[in-house]
Amino acid sequence: MIHVRRAGPLDAGAMADLLNEVIAAGGTTAMTEPVTGKDLRDRMGRSELSVWHLAENDSGTVLGFQWIEPLTGESGRVAEIATFARVGQTGLGIGSALFDATRQAAAAAGYDWIRANIRADNAGGLAYYQSRGFEDYGRIEGYRMGNGQVVDKILKRYEL
Repeated sequence: MIHVRRAGPLDAGAMADLLNEVIAAGGTTAMTEPVTGKDLRDRMGRSELSVWHLAENDSGTVLGFQWIEPLTGESGRVAEIATFARVGQTGLGIGSALFDATRQAAAAAGYDWIRANIRADNAGGLAYYQSRGFEDYGRIEGYRMGNGQVVDKILKRYEL
């Protein structure tokens, strides 16, 4: 069974381990360098409007996590979202459970809409956000990642 709860600083190490697996596998995130628990704790503390959720199984193993944080430069009060599921565990309802909690938290925090910024070659990520009701609204062409790889990115929005 999948349990979703708010993530806190003590979860940062386990979330970093999961994220590092995703980064090492490649192909789904624009992040190219490993992160530490401290990196994630620092990111969690950047804004009072950041909201982090964690999905875990009955034994407490982290299955995935999702965060939103304020995004400037867009019209309205906008949250940018990031979602990560354990490698090999996609398609099991983890993302759906996380987004249910995140959507509610975003509305409660007063956001107008949520932006997803997805690599154009990440078919799974594009399908995930589309299935949650996100709609395309823009594209970033020729985004250079930290490792020098160039990808296009699709911008999607979810109205709250």
